[in-house]
Amino acid sequence: MDTNAIKKFIAEKVPQGYSLSKIQDMLKEQNVNITFMELRLLASEIESDVWKATEAKTEAEQKKEEPAAAEVEDDASGSDGDSAEGAADADQAITGKTTVEVSPIARPGAVASGSVKFGSGVTAEWMLDQYGRLGLDKPTGKPTEQDIKEFQIELQKALG
Repeated sequence: MDTNAIKKFIAEKVPQGYSLSKIQDMLKEQNVNITFMELRLLASEIESDVWKATEAKTEAEQKKEEPAAAEVEDDASGSDGDSAEGAADADQAITGKTTVEVSPIARPGAVASGSVKFGSGVTAEWMLDQYGRLGLDKPTGKPTEQDIKEFQIELQKALG
């Protein structure tokens, strides 16, 4: 097996829920000797490529939805709704939606991990440890209280 075939094999097995040690055993059965660290690095590389592709698709979808959102805002401003309701809608339109991605490969010491993009535009990596403690790592700014609330709700949905 060449490197591309190994990457393809890993890319197929990780989403199916196989652990890296099980994948390493499967590769050994096919006479491919690979250390766990090499396997982990390949899996991280594949995961990074998947996230980049997902982000590109999301950005393309957002660009398509922006003109439709502008039309909806024009319609909403023309109607005579409650001012409090209009203010809440305007606040949501400005902040955006919090998106949570769960990594198929958990970070060391974590039960689950992934990345989050808050509605305010701040991004970070998150992890959940075995005691249920939630941590944010490498934030690009300070998320607001509303961001944190939305993150917790979206994370509960993502983890099922």
